[in-house]
Amino acid sequence: MTCSYCYKGFVLPGEPKGSMEGQDYFTPAPNGATQRTKAIVLLTDVFGLPLPNPRILADHLAEHVDVDVWVPDFFNGKPPFDANKLEPLMPDRAGAKLSWRDVGLFVFKVLPSIPGFIASRPSVVDPRVHEAGFIKKIKAEKGYERIGAVGYCFGGSMAGRLGSTDSVNTIVIAHPSGLTPAQVRAIKVPSCWVLAEEDMSFKDKDVQAARDILKEQEEKPDHVDYEFKIWKGTAHGFAVRPNLKVPDVKAGYEGALDQTVAWFKKTL
Repeated sequence: MTCSYCYKGFVLPGEPKGSMEGQDYFTPAPNGATQRTKAIVLLTDVFGLPLPNPRILADHLAEHVDVDVWVPDFFNGKPPFDANKLEPLMPDRAGAKLSWRDVGLFVFKVLPSIPGFIASRPSVVDPRVHEAGFIKKIKAEKGYERIGAVGYCFGGSMAGRLGSTDSVNTIVIAHPSGLTPAQVRAIKVPSCWVLAEEDMSFKDKDVQAARDILKEQEEKPDHVDYEFKIWKGTAHGFAVRPNLKVPDVKAGYEGALDQTVAWFKKTL
């Protein structure tokens, strides 16, 4: 099976309800919310804020977790990739395989974006979000006492790295695009893992390594809570850019969103 069936863009239905605060997106907790001392920071994939999906997800989390949600533009307006160029060439479900032609096209389209990806490497973008950057700013301006972070793909790895700092109190890591065992071992806050059945960026061996590390840490008196969930029939990106025409992917997307809401209600 190739990606000839893919639906370009995989844009979520609906329109964002929040507003832009400078370069960042903000959606407030519903009227009457009592948890104004808490907030969620949503970390996007490599397509950034131009794609409406992270803003729509932020709206959902604000409504169902009952806290403010922010989506920072840590790419400074220049996300390294364009979803409309890459999405048709990316597997949208477990079992989907790229043909050699698709692989060639994928590489051809990625090459021009390499300088942008280098400019957005973790050592550059992480400081824009953690305690010295965006999170410090909103804590000072809004008086937040607890911050949860949820990240998808590129942002999933960033959420994992943030979990080793004092910037956040709990994290959700959705199909991360690479997270090393050392980074997993350094996580010191409760972590929820939203994983694809097949993921070219976080393979089975990476999943097992992360699970082993967290399991090993259960023996320590100061270990933190964690949760693992692998969603059947899904591939990398399903929790933020799902092909809703595929039943397993739709179920995985909706289940992952429920999982994220439940986690923040429990730990934030």
